[in-house]
Amino acid sequence: MTLIKKKRMSHLRRRKRIRQKISGTGNRPRLSVFRSLKHIYAQLIDDELGVTITEASTLSPELKEIVEKGGNIEAAQRVGALLAQKAKQHEIEVAIFDRGGHLYHGRIRALAEAAREEGLKF
Repeated sequence: MTLIKKKRMSHLRRRKRIRQKISGTGNRPRLSVFRSLKHIYAQLIDDELGVTITEASTLSPELKEIVEKGGNIEAAQRVGALLAQKAKQHEIEVAIFDRGGHLYHGRIRALAEAAREEGLKF
């Protein structure tokens, strides 16, 4: 098995293990984070109904003009802040953080801390 395949399999195992333990509800949705090399995406999901309540990403119309490069910490902070503001509009104050199998540092951490600063609790 090549090194790249091994890393990918480890990531998928971590992601699956995390998802077995957490689940979002209408009162406390799951804040799911996906990151690629160019962009970062976050959404609040009600797993009971299987619906996305709200979402934000570096491709969102509100951020597309502001963010020059979507794959950096500054962009992640803006996405976290925007998601928290959208959560307030839906009267959501508490969420469960799903880091998507990624380590809690860098862009994932920046997004989480920006959401917390805007008033979202998890």
